[in-house]
Amino acid sequence: MQRIEDILRAVVITATQELFGQAASGEQIQFQKTRKEFAGDITIVVFPLTRLSKQSPEATAESIGTYILSHFASADAFSVVKGFLNIELKATFWTSFLKEMSSHEKFGFGAKGSRGPIMVEYSSPNTNKPLHLGHLRNNFLGYSVARILEAYGHEVAKVQIINDRGIHICKSMLAWQRFGNGETPASSGLKGDKLAGKYYVAFDKAYKAEIAEGISTGKSEDEAKASAPIMLAAQEMLLKWEQKDPDTIALWKTMNGWVYEGFDATYREMGVDFDKLYYESDTYLLGKETVDLGLEKGVFYRREDGSVWCDLTGDGLDEKLLLRKDGTAVYMTQDIGTAIMRFREYPGLLSQIYTVGNEQEYHFKVLFLILKKLGIPGAENCVHLSYGMVELPEGKMKSREGTVVDADDLLAEMAATAQAIAEEQGKLEDVSADEKTVLYKTIGYGALKYFLLKVDPRKTMLFDPKESIDFIGNTGPFIQFNYVRTRAILRKADAADLKADWHIDNLSDAERALIKKLYEFPDILATAAQTLDPSQIANYVYDVVKEYSSYYQVSPILKEEDPNIRSMRLSLTEQTGKIVKAGMELLGVAMPERM
Repeated sequence: MQRIEDILRAVVITATQELFGQAASGEQIQFQKTRKEFAGDITIVVFPLTRLSKQSPEATAESIGTYILSHFASADAFSVVKGFLNIELKATFWTSFLKEMSSHEKFGFGAKGSRGPIMVEYSSPNTNKPLHLGHLRNNFLGYSVARILEAYGHEVAKVQIINDRGIHICKSMLAWQRFGNGETPASSGLKGDKLAGKYYVAFDKAYKAEIAEGISTGKSEDEAKASAPIMLAAQEMLLKWEQKDPDTIALWKTMNGWVYEGFDATYREMGVDFDKLYYESDTYLLGKETVDLGLEKGVFYRREDGSVWCDLTGDGLDEKLLLRKDGTAVYMTQDIGTAIMRFREYPGLLSQIYTVGNEQEYHFKVLFLILKKLGIPGAENCVHLSYGMVELPEGKMKSREGTVVDADDLLAEMAATAQAIAEEQGKLEDVSADEKTVLYKTIGYGALKYFLLKVDPRKTMLFDPKESIDFIGNTGPFIQFNYVRTRAILRKADAADLKADWHIDNLSDAERALIKKLYEFPDILATAAQTLDPSQIANYVYDVVKEYSSYYQVSPILKEEDPNIRSMRLSLTEQTGKIVKAGMELLGVAMPERM
């Protein structure tokens, strides 16, 4: 389907050649939306073309507008506003587009695999606690970006790195050893990730008590922290783990197994998945090998205490620790190994995209710079998809204190709220219990996903559960409700009306506005893919739904007596529903058939 911009670009190139004796380049021809206060469907920015015409912007626009009107059959009229040429298209252009759109199953989508391979990492949890609200934004964002890139034509690998080793894991393991009394998910009734999180909190509580005791004996706070027995024991456990101590490894495997089962259950509820899992316990080894190579190359250096560092002060950054003095690895070591492993396993990657919160921006600046200094092929293609934190009306989330907003609990709360609203409205009497359960989750989870994704990911956002599930306004349920309306209309329509080969020469303002909005979808998808920003899709879908809702109020569809108009409006309703569903599915939001 040829875009109007491409058609007009070719016409303008010919026009400038014939009118001014010099053809414009493609870069000189710029388009933008026509402002609402002016007539027109598309606007050409004329200022760059005055270099060719040697005339004023107004005179240049008049000449080009007149040429377009006589050489482009779909042009109906034009107007000039200073250096802007507004082109109005005939109604038949938009009706032809609507018909052609109906023949495309995936209108606006790029050909599969046409743009090369990209890797998107998201989630990447620690195996010492359950997933929380921040993980929800992370997962929904990364998963949506992956779907958008795939729809744009990229081959996409969805991956996560599971942080399954390190001091934080040892904290949960040590606390379970000391305080657990053999407790398991089966004996406690807790999901495995929640059980591990329980002991992570228990460790922090005991650690704080030991710090307070140390301070009471005259130590400084730093001295008390450094000498706290439970922290020293956790550090010793980490060393034993790296030395492959059998008992430590056995406990590690057992507790991680509990956590993985818990994570998998949460991912199923979220509706996200992965093509491949990476484990820090594997990739840190490659990272340590790379540190040795970096020492040989002079990229890194070893201090007197045995620790290994990279001096980045000449690049405006700090010195970065890569190996502790006892030889144990840090996060950076693991991330170096992970990046190298991925480039090896996925040759030709256009990009590795890391979906990680903005508090880690410095970390990724350092990581990408170190990879470049090491001469790793593809290092320049690493991207940090930085996103802002999520706050609740009650305030910021906390972690070690055990007051984190649990992902499972929030998902359940959203489904319960949807159920309460549905039962209050009383429109599901003939729906089975199982179907109701699915519907409540579709609405509740959809509300949560949409609310978290409609905001520019780079911004910190306030999540209000009550506002997110409102059926009025820029919310998932409002969009789902209007999609259900399109489905209901199509179910009630006669098959003959749906298949009719209709012919319309005129459109109402509302019809034209809605068709034009549908026409924008490929451009919105391209922008979302290029900027890694699902909010572009979310807010576009909302705009489509608003246009349709307004159109529906003033344009009878099933009651329209003229069969041509009725068939056209049914086609417009069907294509609106398809675009809304396609857009919401790119956000990972399921669409119900009824509400």
